[in-house]
Amino acid sequence: MSVDGVDVDGAVARLARVVRETPFLPGRYGALKLECLQVTGSYKVRGAYNALARQVESGDRRPVVAASAGNHAAGMAWACRRLGLDATAVVPDAAPATKVQRCRNSGCTVRRGGQSYEACEDTARRLAEERGWRFLHAFDDPDVISGQATVGIEIAGQSPEVVYVPIGGGGLASGVAMVLAPLGIQVIGVQVEGVDAMRRLLSRERGIEQLPFTVADGIRVRRAGTRTARICAEMLSDVVTVSETEVREEVVRLALEERVVAEGAGAVAAAAMAREPGARKAAVISGGNIDGAMLSELLGQRLRVA
Repeated sequence: MSVDGVDVDGAVARLARVVRETPFLPGRYGALKLECLQVTGSYKVRGAYNALARQVESGDRRPVVAASAGNHAAGMAWACRRLGLDATAVVPDAAPATKVQRCRNSGCTVRRGGQSYEACEDTARRLAEERGWRFLHAFDDPDVISGQATVGIEIAGQSPEVVYVPIGGGGLASGVAMVLAPLGIQVIGVQVEGVDAMRRLLSRERGIEQLPFTVADGIRVRRAGTRTARICAEMLSDVVTVSETEVREEVVRLALEERVVAEGAGAVAAAAMAREPGARKAAVISGGNIDGAMLSELLGQRLRVA
């Protein structure tokens, strides 16, 4: 499958025996696709490794720099270490310590880049231009989308009717939708209220001027991707939003009822699925890299209420 520069078949071949085929868990409201059990704790390593493996195949061994809330950076760092490339990650000032440590554990240099993903992207692009490095976009890159699409290949084997997928910039949603929509499977993108750049773009609403805080830091972006938006506009069945409260409650519910550790961004799809549960539905738990302090706080709030 190759559309708009996205080569899913090539990604499947590159990622074989490199990343995990993550399991499905039958949950209370539907099936859970556990990308939180991926080698770096997030699906992001799929796109990063695919893009960088292609770079090395072409003979290009430039150092790599990426901007990220943490999971893309960790995936890039892991891939660079495996492929023998130097890596630098530019992360927000408030990036979770768990994600930053994953980057450093892979030998990646970590720099703080400001309050937002967009500020980090500006810094990363400047470093790439000044030093001749390769800038690896977190979502709006055909090779990254191709890698994320392999999540859809694994989901297809379960034959669900509806799949909920979190959206930040749209890399995962566009990749999964490219695989599943042609099979007649509905793919619904999920964002957090007020952090819904893709929904606004597709609805031709006014963009986000100031992002609110959310525990779903992994999808906290002001602008969706250009390429990803084109794919999502054509392939997604819908884009819906969930509240911050729903996300927090779902992180706790997943931990206590399903025994699944999910970060905020990893829980948004399950939060949407919980509204209308079904045996033929599935949600992607996109990552599990939540700070222990944050998880403890959320669990503590539940216990105080109880």
